Amino acid sequence: MDNLKAIEELKKVASKASKMVFFGGAGVSTESGIPDFRSVDGLYNQKYDYPPEKMLSYTFYRHYADEFFRFYRDKMICLDAKPNAAHYKLAEWEREGKLAAVITQNIDGLHQAAGSQKVLELHGSVLRNYCETCGEFYSAEYILKSVSVPRCHCGGQVKPDVVLYEEGLNQNVLTEAVNYIANADVLIIGGTSLVVYPAAGLIDYFKGSHLVVINKSATPRDEHADIIIKGNIGEILRGESNVEN
Repeated sequence: MDNLKAIEELKKVASKASKMVFFGGAGVSTESGIPDFRSVDGLYNQKYDYPPEKMLSYTFYRHYADEFFRFYRDKMICLDAKPNAAHYKLAEWEREGKLAAVITQNIDGLHQAAGSQKVLELHGSVLRNYCETCGEFYSAEYILKSVSVPRCHCGGQVKPDVVLYEEGLNQNVLTEAVNYIANADVLIIGGTSLVVYPAAGLIDYFKGSHLVVINKSATPRDEHADIIIKGNIGEILRGESNVEN
């Protein structure tokens, strides 16, 4: 099935759906100017003193906090980024009562900025930061403007509410994500290579009627998909969005 036919089929499926769930990754936000990890221009292919996965590990955060926050401010906080057509289309589907939830591996908050209400953030958000001593909340702007290691007024270290390498996912978020996927009539996978576990394993709980994959490259789930659309998800959904952006 070519892309045009696949897109038309997606329109038909979406028009009849009432419990769609969207499961997305970095490719949803690259069209908003946020770099991913694994593409040619991604963070894994840029030169740093340490590999990105090491700098974003809990061990590195704990023992080399200065270097962690230099990298984090430089590459992980993108407050100027705006939602793209993919974010807006998903929010539109939710308003229409077709989409039950967005499950995202992204930490940028762009789904909420576009208007989505039910967003399950598997890996947390750069927009939330908490003192490890007293629990005081701090904004991303505070982290961005801080010098060296951000500190709370109580003296405690402020940690981004993101899941670092070596840390486990939030069990409440995982349980809720599993429930939404298990009860979905349509599951759309978009902008993710499906190689990061345990998040990618959530797809196994889908028992609905239509599995849709929208991605620039092949994924391990393509052979099980009813609809496969190759390309940038924002471009593919742009014609569907009623929101100017």
